[in-house]
Amino acid sequence: MLVFWFLLLTMVVVVAAVTLAVVGGGGSPVLQDLPPERLTDPLPATRPVGRADVEALRLPMAPRGYRMADVDEALDRLGAELAERDSRIAELESALAGARSAAAGGPDLFKRPGEPLSQDPGPYRGEEDER
Repeated sequence: MLVFWFLLLTMVVVVAAVTLAVVGGGGSPVLQDLPPERLTDPLPATRPVGRADVEALRLPMAPRGYRMADVDEALDRLGAELAERDSRIAELESALAGARSAAAGGPDLFKRPGEPLSQDPGPYRGEEDER
């Protein structure tokens, strides 16, 4: 019977020690709360985003993946940059087409794709020349 009480008392002491250690009352130092990880090197705000900027971008981790606000911010910025570049490319292509047609004397409807524009179309040969 003495062994039973000794084992019961030992089990109570072990359970109490484990409970105090888990709860933190065992005198062990308490972990301090750290501020959440933030994006340290965001995309540049003063110049257009380049390939090196995107390759160097490292988004901070969160307990369940990436921080949604940082990812959304980066994707919004990249989307705006791409839209701006697309509109600038369309504008430049339109200006180039206008300059080419003005240099050729108007739109060349009979030009084959890939054929260079002729600067001097030569004399007109119409019905009047055949007579």
